Amino acid sequence: MLGTIVNVIAILVGSIIGMMLRKGIKEKYRNCLYNAMGLAAIGIGLNAVVQNMPNSIYPVLFIVSLALGSLIGTMLELDDRFNKITDKHSKGGNLGQGLSTAILLFCIGTLSILGPIEAALNQNYTYLFTNATLDLVTSLVLASTYGIGIAAAAGVLFLWQGSIYLMANSLADFLVGDLLVEISLVGGFLIAASGFGILGIKNFKTLNMLPALFIPPIWFLIMML
Repeated sequence: MLGTIVNVIAILVGSIIGMMLRKGIKEKYRNCLYNAMGLAAIGIGLNAVVQNMPNSIYPVLFIVSLALGSLIGTMLELDDRFNKITDKHSKGGNLGQGLSTAILLFCIGTLSILGPIEAALNQNYTYLFTNATLDLVTSLVLASTYGIGIAAAAGVLFLWQGSIYLMANSLADFLVGDLLVEISLVGGFLIAASGFGILGIKNFKTLNMLPALFIPPIWFLIMML
């Protein structure tokens, strides 16, 4: 769990530094950070889509995943419930939007998924240490834009990577190859959608779409039976 702990600490440190910087940032500069974060999220998301779409063995699975996942999330009202909770702890800074973006950026990606498996099976922490460096910078920018509440994403990351670490032996063969491509593809769309929301172009209510990430694993389990 060393790599995951380092990753969590990196997010907490980045969030604290970002919060300290936020206090001295004028509104016009904060808007610049919003725009930069939105563009970055769109770029990261589209890059994941472009990289993984050619390797997908089920070309329509991401469409089914996004559609079905969005329906499930909308019925469960995930976005509204999440925003009600975050609104109680934010001061008009739209923490819910920032936190949902942070969770997607921190948790959905090859480094964050394969890292705990490599750490558990081979004591190789390269993936997680690299991921921690990236998350340090990302959390700093996010916290300087949305506030210290971004640090809550560290808890989600710990549960996410910790679960993968503890189940590494069972997941090693499952969370690689074709399935990882499908998860990364869907995740890319969700991260890009968050970017559009940050820029105020279109609010996709990304949290309502989050169940889409679980459709590919379910599909692969069905195909294995």
